[in-house]
Amino acid sequence: MDGLLNVSSNPHIRSKQTTSSIMLLVIISLLPAAGHAIYRFGFNALMLIGVSIISAVAFELLFEMFTGRKNTVSDFSAIVTGLLLALNLPVKAPWWIPIVGSFFAIVVVKMLFGGLGQNFMNPALAARCFLLISFTSIMTNFDTDTMSGATPLYRIKMGEQVDIVKMLTGNTQGTIGETSALCLLIGAVFLFLCGVIDLIIPGMYIATFVICIGLFGGHGFDPTFLSAHVLGGGLILGAFFMATDYVTRPISKSGQVIFGMLLGILTAVFRVFGPTAEGVSYAIIIGNILVPLIDKITVPSYFGKGAVKSE
Repeated sequence: MDGLLNVSSNPHIRSKQTTSSIMLLVIISLLPAAGHAIYRFGFNALMLIGVSIISAVAFELLFEMFTGRKNTVSDFSAIVTGLLLALNLPVKAPWWIPIVGSFFAIVVVKMLFGGLGQNFMNPALAARCFLLISFTSIMTNFDTDTMSGATPLYRIKMGEQVDIVKMLTGNTQGTIGETSALCLLIGAVFLFLCGVIDLIIPGMYIATFVICIGLFGGHGFDPTFLSAHVLGGGLILGAFFMATDYVTRPISKSGQVIFGMLLGILTAVFRVFGPTAEGVSYAIIIGNILVPLIDKITVPSYFGKGAVKSE
């Protein structure tokens, strides 16, 4: 009996990574995009980022104070939500927009469902969709002090030409965080090298999207047309930083493949057949809602379940 092992309760496989360390790495990965936004758009971008982060942290802290819950602000998840929300806002959005968005993201989507790990959809994207529906004119105004007009994707939808180099470097219209695909890709590479994300969901998302746009976009597999669609409309931001959210993505690898393909199909459908030229936010939100179903059909049964009982 002395040789018996003492087995503790699960989990049995542990990682040195904590929630706060992962969130901190995500924040660092978003700094190039945030820095470019401040450089490109000036004080307005800095104001939106600051107000969004502060209000997100404040709402989480106040909710926990009034409900008597344990303080979880130190896990940095509220900062990540506030930063992602800010990067999804147009530069001309008034100061109260990120406050309303942060309240919806933190209180309605996250805390009312139990806090981090219990939310059924990405809080920042849910808030963006809420703001798009509630304040459409504000959320679709991408004019700046130096540039006015439609976003590159809308110009493509109208049959116009776009400058791929400007879309890569960020000298174009769009939300403050999506304009520079290069800065976003730098952050994505950083997350991949740190082991925070893998390429299953982003890879399947972008590959499926490209195939669908090539088949149904009306321009075939023209490299310029496909590149513009990949670099524009927040696809890079959504694919690498929000679709990969641990809480709202499928558990199994096969489920993540299905999830990525679903997002690619939905985004292409919204862009080609929908009234707008975007689609990433709504695609990921719908995908998040379907994750429990994807998990149900892809997660293997635990050992011994379903065995036929012998007579």
